[in-house]
Amino acid sequence: MRMRRLLASVLAGVVAGGTVAVVLIQTPPATAERRGQAPIVIGHRGASAHRPEHTLLAYEAAIAMGADYIEPDLVSTKDHVLVARHENEISGTTDVATRPEFADRRTTKPIDGRPVTGWFTEDFTLAELKTLRAKERVPDLRPDNTAFDGLAEIPTFEEVVQLALKHGVGVYPETKHPTYFDSINLSLEEPLLEVLNKYRVRKAYIQSFETANLRDLSGKTRLPLIQLITATGAPYDWVAAKDPRTYDDMVKPEGLREVASYADGIGVDTRRVVPVDAAGKTLPPTTIVADAHRKGLDVHVWTIRNENSQLPADFRMGNPASPVYARATGDVMGWLSKLLELGIDGAFCDDPGMGRAVVAKRSL
Repeated sequence: MRMRRLLASVLAGVVAGGTVAVVLIQTPPATAERRGQAPIVIGHRGASAHRPEHTLLAYEAAIAMGADYIEPDLVSTKDHVLVARHENEISGTTDVATRPEFADRRTTKPIDGRPVTGWFTEDFTLAELKTLRAKERVPDLRPDNTAFDGLAEIPTFEEVVQLALKHGVGVYPETKHPTYFDSINLSLEEPLLEVLNKYRVRKAYIQSFETANLRDLSGKTRLPLIQLITATGAPYDWVAAKDPRTYDDMVKPEGLREVASYADGIGVDTRRVVPVDAAGKTLPPTTIVADAHRKGLDVHVWTIRNENSQLPADFRMGNPASPVYARATGDVMGWLSKLLELGIDGAFCDDPGMGRAVVAKRSL
């Protein structure tokens, strides 16, 4: 894929007798649907609308619901094993705070330039982490998921890959805080590739909010790479290097051109595609999907969530005065349908069954 983008650039070749400018023009790529492929459904941290995220329970549910890919966020243990956790600080996703044998592990660390207090995966061996049990991260939003608290271990990346291969789905790993893990000599990229190569994984994307590690990976793997882009802020490796650019610069045509030199797609906050106003109501769509496609980049959006509080105001349903309004299900299918109409190539879904239903309906 990166070779395809290279051939789309302007090349100058020096030949005997003079310099000849060679221009190779590539037709802008079509959306997934126009290429005859359905947009992909990515089980965001598994089926996190139905099971505690980043557990084999959540990944198994996502597979059963029709996800094309399951997504593990990856952090490292003390003995350099990659495990699936939303963050390396695990007090919100495990029972570690209730375990007296680990009370002295509580500490404060600078993670991506800000102090974070709690218990961190890099201070535990894998054997120690395996004694912990997962719990729902946002119980107020997903109270039903608390029924599964205490039932699941923290899975390794290898276990997630084994599960995906068993069921014929892809994996979509994210390297979390790569600059930080590099700083403590627990680089994420080498063990990531080691697992993927060990199992000869071919159906995978690798994603990151930072840029330097994706550039490094682009020379080490043929698997497609996805540059994640938030609605605000900047990649932390740029911040650490005192690079003044932000994600706003990255989504400009020249920024997307640079992304296309090392990545195969972008994974963007939905607000980059359809902005919202101060009241949460949708504004006219941006041109980011078409802009990215012109640079040969796929566009995957995150995150499609069911709850009213996680949807644009236009797609919320029910009585706002209800005590359960925030966590009640809104018109999530309408919201995803709108994004698909704008030409996105895939979506991270907390409820992959809903995502599969919307994609399937569009193909009828």
